[in-house]
Amino acid sequence: MSQILLIEDEDRISSFVAKGLRSAGYVPTVATTGRDGYDLAQTGDFELIVLDLGLPDQDGFTVLRRLRENRNNSPVIILTARSSVDDTVAGLEGGADD
Repeated sequence: MSQILLIEDEDRISSFVAKGLRSAGYVPTVATTGRDGYDLAQTGDFELIVLDLGLPDQDGFTVLRRLRENRNNSPVIILTARSSVDDTVAGLEGGADD
């Protein structure tokens, strides 16, 4: 089964997304801080990372930059309530896949 890392601090959102992933046959692991998400991502056991930008300890852009600097090439999808074009461009330029 495909392992997916969900880095999201909002319990309601992470529960909803994790439930959908499980029903689709995936195995989600939830991290609620950028630091925990980064540490888990470095294990290399995940086929996909779903990353929130608004995390309590460091923003998702920082997590993404650190992952890419350390040659973690797992696909990353950004999940955020932000809707500005600048945030979209920054995420893609930072190494996000979508």
